Amino acid sequence: MNSKKISEKLGLEEDEYLELVELFIETSKSDLKNLQSAINNKNIEMISGIAHYLKGAAINLGLDDYLELAKSIEKTTRDGKLEETAKTAEIFQEKLDNSGSF
Repeated sequence: MNSKKISEKLGLEEDEYLELVELFIETSKSDLKNLQSAINNKNIEMISGIAHYLKGAAINLGLDDYLELAKSIEKTTRDGKLEETAKTAEIFQEKLDNSGSF
């Protein structure tokens, strides 16, 4: 990820952008806990809402990898493939856990 290039594109200072990315990571970790609970309860509406939120946050920050994972969660949920949704959520979580410092 080229934080300098993305921050310039978004009209932000690089440190401001990195703070937003860190906030995305922290809030996404919480969202993924809620997502897992929704998957366990087969709450399609909640899963879709969380995935949509994650997708929007990722696109606004130019985080393409997270965007693609959120899109996949939305699609597999729509298709009724909750096992696949759960696997993609795990990948999303692992990526967050391994994000380290930007």
